[in-house]
Amino acid sequence: MTSTEDRLAIRQLVEDWAVWRDAGDWARFATCWHPQGVMNATWTQGTAAEFIAASQAGWARGVSILHFLGGHSADIAGDRAIAQTKMTISQRAEVHGIPVDVTCTGRFFDFVQRHEGRWTIRHRQPIYEKDRMDPLVPGTPVPLDAALLASFPAGYRHLAYLQTGIGYAVKRDMPGLTGPEVEALYARGAAWLAGGDAP
Repeated sequence: MTSTEDRLAIRQLVEDWAVWRDAGDWARFATCWHPQGVMNATWTQGTAAEFIAASQAGWARGVSILHFLGGHSADIAGDRAIAQTKMTISQRAEVHGIPVDVTCTGRFFDFVQRHEGRWTIRHRQPIYEKDRMDPLVPGTPVPLDAALLASFPAGYRHLAYLQTGIGYAVKRDMPGLTGPEVEALYARGAAWLAGGDAP
């Protein structure tokens, strides 16, 4: 592949991930992942197979999480790449009995690897930059627990509040727009491109 072909293939991989995951097309979704693929989300962390199983279980009980993609950049070094893609996560649920949408804006930070001639996701770590919560009926008060809300990182505190309320144990040290967590992620990405160990 030429560099342009690689870039197009990596972008297609990221887009396929979002479309197939949100459509519940689990068989094709599984093809996006490297055999050693790992997913870190606020609500679940583990292997790609574990993430697919958790997503299927959530789908079956009505959990509504959708993904929308924006700008994309890829740094490629041989059979490895770091891809960053602007994204918005949208989740709908009831919070204290009030139907709401939470939208969280950030980036997918993907450690990508060519496997058997195809680009695949070896490790996905979202970066959570900012979020908000909106009642489905405009103007409806949502009685949030201020202390609980403030206990979550600023980049995904409304998303974490909603996910905690529906029973998930939310990871509280995910990378945001700035800070030591995202700086450590960037360093891991640089090491991966330089041929370092698994991300």
